[in-house]
Order: sequence, then structure tokens, then C-alpha cells
Amino acid sequence: MRILLTGATGYIGKRLLPALVAEGHEVICCTRDRARFHVPAALQDHITVVELDFLDRASLAAIPTDIDAAYYLMHSMASSVDFREAELRSAVNFRETISATGAKQVIYLTGIINEAGLSDHLASRKAVEEELGRGSYHLTCLRAGIIIGSGSASFEIIRDLVEKLPVMITPVWLRTRCQPIAIRDVIAFLTKSLGAPATYDRAFDIGGPGIYTYKEMLLGYAKVRGLKRWIGIVPVMTPRLSSYWLYFVTSTSYRLATSLVDSMKVEVVCRNTELNGILGVQPIDYDTALQATLLKIEGNDVVSGWKDSFASSALTARLSGFLEVPTFGCLKDRRSKKMASPERTRERIWRIGGGTGWYAGNYLWRLRGFMDKMVGGVGLNRGRTHADTLMAGDSVDFWRVLYANKEEGRLLLFAEMKLPGEAWLEFKMEGELLWQTATFRPKGVWGRLYWYSVLPFHGIVFKGLLIKLTE
Repeated sequence: MRILLTGATGYIGKRLLPALVAEGHEVICCTRDRARFHVPAALQDHITVVELDFLDRASLAAIPTDIDAAYYLMHSMASSVDFREAELRSAVNFRETISATGAKQVIYLTGIINEAGLSDHLASRKAVEEELGRGSYHLTCLRAGIIIGSGSASFEIIRDLVEKLPVMITPVWLRTRCQPIAIRDVIAFLTKSLGAPATYDRAFDIGGPGIYTYKEMLLGYAKVRGLKRWIGIVPVMTPRLSSYWLYFVTSTSYRLATSLVDSMKVEVVCRNTELNGILGVQPIDYDTALQATLLKIEGNDVVSGWKDSFASSALTARLSGFLEVPTFGCLKDRRSKKMASPERTRERIWRIGGGTGWYAGNYLWRLRGFMDKMVGGVGLNRGRTHADTLMAGDSVDFWRVLYANKEEGRLLLFAEMKLPGEAWLEFKMEGELLWQTATFRPKGVWGRLYWYSVLPFHGIVFKGLLIKLTE
């Protein structure tokens, strides 16, 4: 079958793609930015990449008409204050475009919406479902709650909280019940629903066998990790305080934290799980899902992460728009040093940030990350998805990878921390030398004041970094 895959660079899309190819399908992958799309060589003969934006109706002409089915895996949660309007407009454009193709089925992964009172996010998901249902194809809706898997936003928040906080004073919504599901089971449901007439024009809840409160999920993670944790619940924590709590402790953005807190007050428990029997999928339990996820992390086998998606990025334009580092009106810190071992330098560059740190002046990097969090930025909590692999679009703490060519020995990063201007950091190997260039394009007087105020620390941070990378 020819399958249209939207959200191909997202957390679910990256995992669904190889599963579809393994089933023998040809996949047309949709992305807003081709530079962010990286496919293993083994899959390249089975896919076609089209660059488009479902908010831009004209760009949808790139979608071929001879498709058999499509997956709708897009959402705008936390990417815009007007995400409800954006999600609905995207759904309308998708419906009208796909209805004009030969697609017989659309599969939509959404959230569990069984409660009368829904959060803004879940209400938006329901509105999208209703809109997609007006198409000329058969719609299959799979409704999931918390997804447990390496790199998922929900799992990373659970992991951050339990790993960092031996004692937690938490909001009352930790008593809310949910029904988590393993990412491998989500992919199984998505693939097995394809071309299955019994799923046409129907909606199903998908979840694991257990129902837990969020508190029980946190304690369950602690048990699997062999950690002792104490969790107290207080009724006086407002939604805003709850959002700040998640924002400062975890790697989530404040906007995403606000959306999550809003949704976590709503129970997401399955009512209709007959799809298990229809497709022959028996979801694994929460503890087993956690153990499998932790093994993936320990083995550095994380396929995708939410932090590498558009939703966690300050870059709303294409990466290519920032690849040419400007020179006019810019301030630079450019240094070079002879490498003792080019291969060792190359490996160190490709492990920079995240758990490895920044080799020199790490306390200053952490301080800068804390200051960024205090003004609503991403801080250092995002880390990185892979320990030793970098691709364009990946996050590295408060940087975004614009260009990464390990063989060439060039890495270009763009700053996503809060700044009175724009900043780039480049590493480039030329012969026996490593060139390290920090570029800052200030906005007005405040930008220049910022640059000169941090200039005294460059000797510690940038000089020390260069020495460590080349020794």
C-alpha cells in the first residue's frame, strides 16, 4: 500500500515509519522542514519525502493522489497560544486534501476523551476528530492516554521528577487516574489497524491493563529504579504553581507544562478496549513498559524524542534559514587550537552537552541555564536524545542543531535560550586545527550590553572548552 505519514519527524512518526516499511508499504513522509528529516539508509528506497505545511493550503499540492491510506499524527499543543485554531485549520486542510485522493482510510491517534469536562487540549483533539470524520474516507480513531517509551514527553516528566526529587510536595491532580500504554503497543495498534475493515468509522480507547493515579505512576517508576521516594499532596497548589513546578523540575517548556497540568486534571481511562480482541494485541503492563524503556535508554537506543520536535523549539522557520551565519552587525569570539588527536576531538564534539556537559566551566553553563529558566526559557533540562549522535533538528540543552556532519568535522548550533539577539556556536575541523566560533547578532543597545557583560566569562567558558576538546 502507499501510505501518507504526517508527523513523520515527530515522536510517534519516527517509530511508526520503520514498522510500516517492515510490513512492505511504500511511505510518503510529510515534513515542514526537509533538513530535520533523517532516515536510515535501509529505509530510503521505500519512502518519498514531501515538504509541506498543513496550515498552508497551497503547499498541499505536493501530496500525491494515488495513496491508499493516511496517518494523522499532528498536533499543535504548546507550539502556539492559538493551538486550537491551528489544529482545526490543519484538520480541515487535511480532510479536504485527502478526500480528493484515492485514500480509503485515515488513522488518527488522539487522546482519551471520555469525561464530560475536558481540558482545552483534549477538547481540541475531540474537535479535530469530528472534523476528520467528515471526510470521504473511513476514519479510524485510536485514543490513548499516557504513552510510556524512551523519549516520550510523559515518560521524561515522570523520569525527571523521580530521579531528581527524593521528596515531592505535589498538587492534588496527582490523584487523577490514567491508563498508561507502552509505545510498542501504540505502534502495534497503529500498524494492525491499517486496512482492517472492522476498525473503519469507529473510535477505540487503547491502554495498558492497569489503571493508576499519577502518584502511583511516580512511585511505580521509583520501585522499578530501586529508589525510595516520598510524595505528599497539598490542595493549595494552583494550576499556575503546578505549571511552574513541572517547568522548573522537568525538561518541559512552560507552555507545554501549562497544557499538561490542564489535561492532568481529567481522567484518561479506557471504556472501550474491544480493539485488543479485534487486532489480537495484548498490551503489556506498566512495570514491564518501564523496564523495557529503561533498557532502551541504558543501551543508547532511543529512536525519537519529543524534545527534538518543533513543539520544543524556538525555531518556527526552516533550519536552512539560519545555516548561513551572519557577519554584518555581529559580535564574535573566534578561537583555534591544534588538535592532539583529531579523532578524539571529533568524538568529544559529538558528545557535547547533555550528560557529558560542556567540558569546562560547567557551573557557568548551569547558572546560565537556571537564569534562562527564570525568564521562561528552555534552560539546560532538555539535554539531548542520543549520547553520541547528532542530526540537524536535534536539541542539545538550550541549543538546536542546525548542521552536523561528523565526517566533515563541522557542527553548527543555534541558541534557543532567551537572548536580546541571536546566537550561533560553530565547531569546524580544518587540517590540524579546530576552529570554535561564537557569533552573536545583538538587538539594539540591550543586546550589546548583554554581550559585553558576559565577555569576561568567555575566557573560562570558550577558552576552556576549546582546550578540553583538543587535548
